[in-house]
Amino acid sequence: MSASDTRPVDSADSAAPGTLSHKQIMTILSGLLLGMFLAALDQTIVSTAIRTIGDDLNGLSTQAWVTTAFLVTSTIATPLFGKLSDIYGRKPFFMLAISIFILGSALCGLAQSMYMLAAFRAFQGIGAGGLMPLVLAIIGDIIPPRERAKYQGYFMAVFATSSVLGPVVGGFFAGQSSILGITGWRWIFYINVPIGILALVVVESVLKLHHVRRDHRIDWGGAAMLVVGLVPLLIVAEQGRQWGWSSGSAYTCYVIGVVGLIAFIRVQSRMGDEALLPLRLFRNGVFSVGSAQAAVVGMGMFGGIAAIPLYLQIVKGASPTKAGLLILPMVAAMMIASLSSGQFTMRTGRYKILPVIGSALMVLGLFLMTRIGADTPLWEADMYMMVFGLGLGLNMQSIVLAMQNAVDPRDMGVATSAVTFFRQVGGTLGTAIFLSILFTRASANIPHEYARAANTSAFKQAAAAHPSQVRLLKGGGSIDDTSFVQHLDKALAHPYLVGFSNAMDTVFLVGGFVLIAAFVLSLLMKEVPLRTLSGQQAAQQARANGAAADQIAPERIDLALSAPTDAQPGGSPSPSPRAGSDH
Repeated sequence: MSASDTRPVDSADSAAPGTLSHKQIMTILSGLLLGMFLAALDQTIVSTAIRTIGDDLNGLSTQAWVTTAFLVTSTIATPLFGKLSDIYGRKPFFMLAISIFILGSALCGLAQSMYMLAAFRAFQGIGAGGLMPLVLAIIGDIIPPRERAKYQGYFMAVFATSSVLGPVVGGFFAGQSSILGITGWRWIFYINVPIGILALVVVESVLKLHHVRRDHRIDWGGAAMLVVGLVPLLIVAEQGRQWGWSSGSAYTCYVIGVVGLIAFIRVQSRMGDEALLPLRLFRNGVFSVGSAQAAVVGMGMFGGIAAIPLYLQIVKGASPTKAGLLILPMVAAMMIASLSSGQFTMRTGRYKILPVIGSALMVLGLFLMTRIGADTPLWEADMYMMVFGLGLGLNMQSIVLAMQNAVDPRDMGVATSAVTFFRQVGGTLGTAIFLSILFTRASANIPHEYARAANTSAFKQAAAAHPSQVRLLKGGGSIDDTSFVQHLDKALAHPYLVGFSNAMDTVFLVGGFVLIAAFVLSLLMKEVPLRTLSGQQAAQQARANGAAADQIAPERIDLALSAPTDAQPGGSPSPSPRAGSDH
């Protein structure tokens, strides 16, 4: 029996027709889990090694381009993959996303500069834009909302494995000068190629879903206007500190971005149901509030996560591998919270309270992290990160579940991709803005700290003992290549580390205030009772109801028309209506 077959059952306790057995679901999940592993591994493996990559390519301060380019293209691709999969089916576009991701990974391994790497990451991001949302959409198709906790453990296990392997593997590759004649960090991208090929083979073999094609126009105009609207705003967010936020170039980006977003909204209004993001969905209170919450959570989440590895590697002197391992308490807290939230929802059918508590914990976690400094012990930093991770775990599945549950099954792909889209929009802006704040503040803080330390006896003694190191500092040192800090005398390095950690405190503080908005939005979200049918079951039921209505309605019309004829004196009786036989 293929994974798309259904079994009618007579037992009153059994699921409705269209229900997949546990074995069928697990067969499909094997392909989905590989796709999720590919996406999750890439996130952790790259973030752990970004400092090594930036130092090697002499452009650490431009790492925002590498991160932002990936997020921009994945953000724009996400709603396109969602909409196209609603029309043509999930499988072909899931495989296309994996293929693009593989090719992009191979190109990233060939990069010779940070800007070249950013360009290849942008291409890779197109594929990544389809991986996670299509996995979540397929889950929504085959598993009812209240039953998903039963399978959530498998996804958390994959996420945990990738979270553990990513930092370790990324740290190993980043720590090698070369492997088989190739610079070590380049294998961070090459490792995706065999995993991606395996994912393609498995998906082709096991992912067999029934799909009824819906003929619609593709909203290419909306996609184009989305590019025009988002890209300039993201560029100015990354380059604003160099251009000046009120410079002519910045204002040009502001104007183009606003005009592009207005044009995008107009195109969506004109396209109706064929729109990339149909505006009718925003009349649904759960969808509109959930979209806003996803954007705000994404901004705080990505901004905070982008800064943490830099703190561990630059300020605490951890290797990429050790930095990855030091993040594991936060990952463990996130998984525990996510699994607990799934069990809570399965048993009670309630989910609104989860993002309320989660948002509050994320705010608390970021505010606690403002206490982290150059001399803070690692166990204290890990405790604060665990609080943040608990909040993140309570938010991860709850918003997706609420939005999928609130829309018609035919909009499952659009709704699921919308969660990822708005989270990535917020994440892209958050990463660019927060990293810009970080390096702007660091550029100002570090020289200030050196000026303060210059008159201390410890600094004077170290400067006298290591004049060559003093020349390296050049008025505060470079933030493009921080590798020299590890070779400085502790007294000479300390002002640099204090200045950098103080800049991170500003990032965490701003992120905490941003996430207060997520807490308010979670309070406003309406809790709609969870459906007991999967997306496919609900769609089959809707088609069956529609067919029944098509049979009944013509019969009623025929009866109404025949009644006067029967009443005419001398009229012959009209034949029995059989309208349903032709439908």
